[in-house]
Amino acid sequence: MNEEEKNETIGILEKETKKWLARLESETKDGIKARNDSEKVRNSIANIEAYIEDSKHFMDQEDLVRAFEAIVYAWGIYETLLRLELLKKG
Repeated sequence: MNEEEKNETIGILEKETKKWLARLESETKDGIKARNDSEKVRNSIANIEAYIEDSKHFMDQEDLVRAFEAIVYAWGIYETLLRLELLKKG
């Protein structure tokens, strides 16, 4: 990979991470609300919130791979809980 390709990849990674982070923060701006009070759901919500914070931290550190990984994990947990109807959307 030459320097130009590397810079392009970094730009895409940063853009995508920011996009998905902003989207998840928008989806959860009023908090993540569970449909029930099970420990598993509470722990999953805590993981979503932790991964969001991790993503921000890694962005600040310019560790774009880990920032992207963290937001993808957060999205995966969030969407899974929504599909299982364990969260209230909005």
